Amino acid sequence: MILHAQMIEDATEQNALSKKPMFYENFLNFSSGKSTTTRVDVFIQVPYTTVQFVKNDSGYTGNFTLTVSIFNDDKSKLLTEKSWTDKLFVNNFDETVSKKNSSLNLKSFYLSPGKYTIRTAYDDNESKAEYPMEVHYNVRNISGSFSISDIMILTKRSEEEGKSKIVPNVSGNVATLQTGLPVFYEIYSIKPEDVKINYEILDKKNAVIYKEEQQKNIDSGKTQIFYTIRDSSFSLGYYKLNIVITNLDNRRLASIERPFYSQWVGVPTSIADLDKAINQLIYIASSKQIDYIKDGKTRDEKMKRYIAFWKSVSPTPNSDDNPVFDEYYRRINYADEHFSQYIEGWKTDRGMVFILLGPPDNVDRHPFNIDSKPYEVWEYYNLNVSLTFVDETGFGDYRLITPLTGDLYRFRR
Repeated sequence: MILHAQMIEDATEQNALSKKPMFYENFLNFSSGKSTTTRVDVFIQVPYTTVQFVKNDSGYTGNFTLTVSIFNDDKSKLLTEKSWTDKLFVNNFDETVSKKNSSLNLKSFYLSPGKYTIRTAYDDNESKAEYPMEVHYNVRNISGSFSISDIMILTKRSEEEGKSKIVPNVSGNVATLQTGLPVFYEIYSIKPEDVKINYEILDKKNAVIYKEEQQKNIDSGKTQIFYTIRDSSFSLGYYKLNIVITNLDNRRLASIERPFYSQWVGVPTSIADLDKAINQLIYIASSKQIDYIKDGKTRDEKMKRYIAFWKSVSPTPNSDDNPVFDEYYRRINYADEHFSQYIEGWKTDRGMVFILLGPPDNVDRHPFNIDSKPYEVWEYYNLNVSLTFVDETGFGDYRLITPLTGDLYRFRR
């Protein structure tokens, strides 16, 4: 198939520029108990698929070094640094490549409120590969008569000997959560107080999609809050959780927000609407395949069928990396950005051709010819194809007038 083969070639360069993160990190502000410093908890999660494991007589071992370096904001001075080695052992090879396995690390720093640059680095001691990440980070001032920590999204919570044991969701991806969105945070108050806690979830466009309020009595000192937002049926995309605390007279006492996202493994981050993404398969899947995916009885079943389809056309079906998948939706996004008029760009004739064949080698534009309507000629040298689009209405609605033949014909609406 022309589309499939050509996408593999075009995706090579794009993949080199959009590698998945080799590890995940999350920084959270908590009270240190002192007005001059804040405790910053640094969580680093390393998937086993990142680690270079080595086989020995008893199983497989891997080890790596993690380093957290904290600089002032302009990186002119190193303020503090912690480095440590994590050693892993598993019994069989399947555990080394399981997407469920990862190593979770925590280090705490006590910093004055202000702006910093934080560099984290993963060094694999077997492969000698190094993967650094660097962010600008604001350490909040958590002091005064009433304040709130950052929000920790939880992967798991359990009780052991009367104490809560929690596992943080370091990546911020909540797609696999089945029983709501569990969060943890701390409230600090100099006196007991009855408060109202308002939870809001906003989508990428800042529209409120969920809202809930609870009343709670806050103790003096530190109060730990475990709360689960029961409605967690998030579509694919990016979200923000806002927590606003007021007294019973609705005077704001403190607030905090936390971004998160919902994204299935193997699905490009640009996809936010599953039903729409299924419809967009029109240029690569048959109507029978699309109907089969749509007929899934639940969202999870549709998603599994959708991912299974992409696995079936992947040049690397045993890997999460799928260059055809990524390239296909990169082209759809480009079409929407450049060819949208009264309909979305991916539905237009130029969008269809761009998705099928990729960027043309040459575009000959004629927008202002006196003796003809505006038109464009797209040329694909390697395919020996020349396609003409004419703007029949004068409003940028370019229609393909070149007959489509062979493998391309079935996509013509």
